[in-house]
Amino acid sequence: MANDKNKNIQTVAYDDDAIKTLSPREHLRLRPGMYIGKLGDGSQSDDGIYVLIKETVDNSIDEFIMGAGKRIEIKIEGDKVSVRDYGRGIPLEALSDAVSKMNTGGKYGGDAFKKTVGLNGVGVKAVNMLSSHFLARSVRNGEARTVSFSQGLELTDRTESGVTEANGTYVEFVVDREVFGDYAYNLEYVEQMVKNYTYLNLGLTVVLNGKPYISKNGLLDLVNDNLSSEPLYAPIHLSDEDIEVVITHGNGYGESYYSFVNGQYTPQGGTHQAALREAVAKTIKEFYHKDYDPSDIRTSIIAAVSVRINDPIFESQTKTKLGSKDKEAGVTMRQFVGDFLATHLDNYLHKHPETAQILQKKIVENEKERKAISGVQKKAREAAKKVSLNNKKLRDCKIHYTDKHELAEETMIFITEGNSASGSITSSRDPRTQAVFSLRGKPLNCYGLTKKVVYENEEFNLLQAALNIEEDMDNLRYKRVIIATDADVDGMHIRLLLTSFFLQFFPDVIRRGHLYILQTPLFRVRNKKETHYCYTDDERVAAIKKCGAQAEITRFKGLGEISAAEFKEFIGEGMRLDKVRITKEDPIQDLLDFYMGKNTPDRKDFIVGNLRVEEDIVENLKMLN
Repeated sequence: MANDKNKNIQTVAYDDDAIKTLSPREHLRLRPGMYIGKLGDGSQSDDGIYVLIKETVDNSIDEFIMGAGKRIEIKIEGDKVSVRDYGRGIPLEALSDAVSKMNTGGKYGGDAFKKTVGLNGVGVKAVNMLSSHFLARSVRNGEARTVSFSQGLELTDRTESGVTEANGTYVEFVVDREVFGDYAYNLEYVEQMVKNYTYLNLGLTVVLNGKPYISKNGLLDLVNDNLSSEPLYAPIHLSDEDIEVVITHGNGYGESYYSFVNGQYTPQGGTHQAALREAVAKTIKEFYHKDYDPSDIRTSIIAAVSVRINDPIFESQTKTKLGSKDKEAGVTMRQFVGDFLATHLDNYLHKHPETAQILQKKIVENEKERKAISGVQKKAREAAKKVSLNNKKLRDCKIHYTDKHELAEETMIFITEGNSASGSITSSRDPRTQAVFSLRGKPLNCYGLTKKVVYENEEFNLLQAALNIEEDMDNLRYKRVIIATDADVDGMHIRLLLTSFFLQFFPDVIRRGHLYILQTPLFRVRNKKETHYCYTDDERVAAIKKCGAQAEITRFKGLGEISAAEFKEFIGEGMRLDKVRITKEDPIQDLLDFYMGKNTPDRKDFIVGNLRVEEDIVENLKMLN
């Protein structure tokens, strides 16, 4: 059989000519994902264009950390990004090499930089080589040097004397569309990046397009700015040399953490976050002299931790997860964080008995609920294990988010309604990175229910098992969890039910930016020469104008009506996603209570009062032509 399968495979020559050696520039432009993660079009916060901004600003942050420069100015005008700091300025003789030669920098040894972010001499070089226009200017004590590049190739180099500018470095770049395709900056993502920088660097002012950002209370400001509801007690703010921690609890489920290393946001956590989780549970158990289960202590916790260490080791160039086991020689991260909390958190709880009382009450409540559902939980786990090998609802992919694989960041799972929709997606998906979970119909409205429902409801239990988030969010098997429903009333209802499920029981899926809504086209407009897929009425009108009055117009009522061949386009490179986000301004509890609560008469009156009649514009085609 093996011979039959390989009979039609053409043998490709594998000789000396097949072996190629690329220059660093060629390799970076050919495989940018190895250096900056994924490319993207700017619609997601982790897209490459934002990584390039971060890599540029990180160098300025390192200057601030070393006590040089308290102000950084960032401007985004169309495609052009510029960053100006007021640090020491890159040494003039080394300027060109510092921004263009890989593995060149001032952070490989010595005392010029300690406890900084940049380490590998890659970041700003990646910006240079992935930009159609790149300019760097350094000013030091009245002398200046300016170099410009295109796609990493030097164009100009000039020096000046007697300049009156303040010391520092100026970098401007335009991301290369040959590599990235069409893209656009979302200033909300840049603003959040800027805020994170200020939270972690007290005394630093970052100006974004003329608006200054500064933090007075560090991580305390971060936690307060990100709370979507009132915490159970005032956040506990603790700090010492090289460490800062904020801890509070909410009313929901899950654990929410914000972790940083040397001012670098680590959304995937790492050894410092793991040490915090362990130390919080241990310290609180010892304070109350009771052997509480760690999960009862940490359920609904909202915490932030920032550490500064020498020569941090990250698990990737994008620095999203800390791998360093040691804080410094002879001191493990676990020991460092544990000793800090054992002293400072314990002291705080002794000095604030009202907070200690509220916290203990919450722990006891969590314990009671855990024990109440333990019986049904055990049965549900056993049922989930039995179907794990043959889960008919799950068409899994080969690579997962938890794997150490270059495509781990591309993993996603589509949650679909019904077999027809899941069939279309399954047939057109990339089986390496795209999984599909099929719902039977409308899931249960879980608003106001306890977590017991997650285990009693087969569908929710299997979904939880598929995502692998019961024990720990760090075990999430897919980078993106995508709700893929029809764009009709029923589809919208299912979106709301699923979103309520995550908000209620697994809010960290949303807080960490993993939950999305898939946009699918409402219409297809085509003639013999071209085909347009339209997501809005405005796009439909524009497409009809292009294709003419005789255009064929198809209204997609559901995902199952879209062929697998067509669907491939909608879940591929051009996939449109809306990220589900929680902000402090969102009245989550009020919204859920109104839309999902037991206020049927009020909700009915609201719906009736806001009904809109959709007019068919097809009859107006003659006016358009």
